[in-house]
Amino acid sequence: MYKNMILLLALAGLTGRIWADTLVVKPGLPDAIAQTLAAAKPYDVILVEHGHYPEWDLIIDKPLSLNGLGLPVIDGSYQSGSILTILADSVTVSGFEFRNAGKSYTIDIAGIRVEDNSACLIEDNILRDTFFGIYLKRVKNTRISGNTLFSVAENEVNSGNGIHLWYCERIEIQNNRVSGHRDGIYLEFVDHSQVKGNISENNLRYGLHFMFSNYDRYERNTFRSNGTGVAVMYSKEIDMIGNRFLDNWGSASYGLLLKDITDGLLKGNVFENNTQGIYADGSNRLRITDNDFIGNGWAMNIFGNCEDNEIHRNNFLGNAFDITTNSTRNPNSYLNNFWDQYNGYDLDRDGIGDVPYRPVRLFSYVTGRIPEAIVLHRSFFVDVINLAEKVAPSLTPVSLEDPAPLMKRIVHDRH
Repeated sequence: MYKNMILLLALAGLTGRIWADTLVVKPGLPDAIAQTLAAAKPYDVILVEHGHYPEWDLIIDKPLSLNGLGLPVIDGSYQSGSILTILADSVTVSGFEFRNAGKSYTIDIAGIRVEDNSACLIEDNILRDTFFGIYLKRVKNTRISGNTLFSVAENEVNSGNGIHLWYCERIEIQNNRVSGHRDGIYLEFVDHSQVKGNISENNLRYGLHFMFSNYDRYERNTFRSNGTGVAVMYSKEIDMIGNRFLDNWGSASYGLLLKDITDGLLKGNVFENNTQGIYADGSNRLRITDNDFIGNGWAMNIFGNCEDNEIHRNNFLGNAFDITTNSTRNPNSYLNNFWDQYNGYDLDRDGIGDVPYRPVRLFSYVTGRIPEAIVLHRSFFVDVINLAEKVAPSLTPVSLEDPAPLMKRIVHDRH
């Protein structure tokens, strides 16, 4: 009985597609897109010709494809309400420019809003000044791909996120470019999803923001010149592979902020020219391996409440401070890293230093407690206290050392 019902439903869907029509929308008629959406049957294909369409509060409540020809503009004219809302499964929206959505302090207005459905595709669109760009709420099995989202956020209060997900599963966010929003990409309660090949830059707060999201993967993204590159909070089983964290620079800026996360993988990433490459608080059982830390203020700031992390086979190059911490204990493992400030020797020429390297300097420990002391950096006084602490350590964690530092920089395969 159950198998027969499934077969009947499948045949019904196939029949609907066979009898689907292609509808063409031309500019110049009032509410042309809205009227065509209302008249369309399930699985119809709507082709919208190039032109300017001043429409908003558009609703798609049946499975269909809405495709733009020559990048037509759907202009929300700063009216209240989202420009387009999708309330059905199996909807495709492709090839449009959505612009000028309204703003609200009570509702989340978006260029494209998707709610309570699955199997949708949003690709190759431009969203310009849309408050929230693409907004997903309780959505599954959907792909957001190849979109470009621009905004000019002035402050966090009156700006929205570029791509915003809430209570979603199995979402693919791929090859999008997001700039000028509060957060470039925001995920809250989002599981089993991928963020891959995106560029998120010049956003006020975070390039990518995870909260309460598990079993996700972000890979080969670039996070450049944001307030903070990425924040991952209250999550587990997150894989962060092959990303670039660049130029996230300011008094409270980080390449990657980790807060209360567990059992993740950070592999093959580049942290370059950030105030702090990685800032970790309450983050445990992470594997941090094969990454490059280049020209950061602090390469890694690992709090004492971070335990059982493996920091192995990373390059530390040209950072003001390689490692800093707020504790005199070390519950983590540092092994086989390359430290450009290591001045040990390798008598047996096996490529591994014969003496351990202790990367926490007294001055980095001091600046963690007294930030204003950074003005003394590179002074003769700092050299003296660092040398004294190295000879007779009393404040820095004695056990925080790499027992087998590498003598040559590791060449990582970034492909």
